[in-house]
Amino acid sequence: MTAVDRRAQARPLESPYLVHGVLDRNGVGTTVMTDVSIEAIEVAVHGQWSPRVSDTVSAALPLCLAGPSSSIIVDLRDLGDTYGASLPFWLALWREARLADAPMNMTFSLPETTALSRRLRNLRGPQPRVFATVLEARMGIAARTSRADRLQIRLEPRPASVAAARTLVTQACRLQNRPDALQDACLIVSELAANAVEHACTDFIVTVSHHGTRLHMAVHDRVSRFSRRSGSELICRQAALEERRRGLPLVHMIATAWGVVPTRHGKVVWATVM
Repeated sequence: MTAVDRRAQARPLESPYLVHGVLDRNGVGTTVMTDVSIEAIEVAVHGQWSPRVSDTVSAALPLCLAGPSSSIIVDLRDLGDTYGASLPFWLALWREARLADAPMNMTFSLPETTALSRRLRNLRGPQPRVFATVLEARMGIAARTSRADRLQIRLEPRPASVAAARTLVTQACRLQNRPDALQDACLIVSELAANAVEHACTDFIVTVSHHGTRLHMAVHDRVSRFSRRSGSELICRQAALEERRRGLPLVHMIATAWGVVPTRHGKVVWATVM
């Protein structure tokens, strides 16, 4: 049974989707970052190809598919695979991303001289896009990314910014003809923005995007730390929620899905409503 098969039989994941890399003491595993400017998440794979590496990548994929990104860049430049034996795994992963409930564009980055690169580039029929560098992959995604269904604003860490975030969501719901999502979306973005103001205390970027039936809200601040509280722990804090009527427990109750993903200089806290 492959790692992809095992994941298909696994219990479905639930919010919050806390995306992070997994590296062992030898530096084998994955690192994960998101690029909010092009709505892409980057998964870099490190070490010699092995069942352990495939399991680590397989564990990360559902978390990546749940989030607000529309593209995944799989960086294989540090993968050891002399003969390209991992090809079936990457093709299965690529197909899974394409056929997901919210399909994602998966591209690969690896040197043209490797056996795996040659095998990927010479496939018959539909095939993934392959770039020699991550920068080229980012540029390729940026060229195909539509700005029509996305609104974005940079805000300062002050209370008035919470209202500005709500205004952005209101504009997005009006442009996308989603009055049904307005109330929940405004509640959610208020809590995400308030968290950034109170805890990150840095400038932050609010992005509202529309993918199919999903309305995504994302807040990117400059602080990487985040409390990895599980969904069950959040639910157990209902008494505190009743008293405060605010915070991530409220997001957990209202959002269809929500989570956190690291960036190079901070983190993105995101939430989705249908």
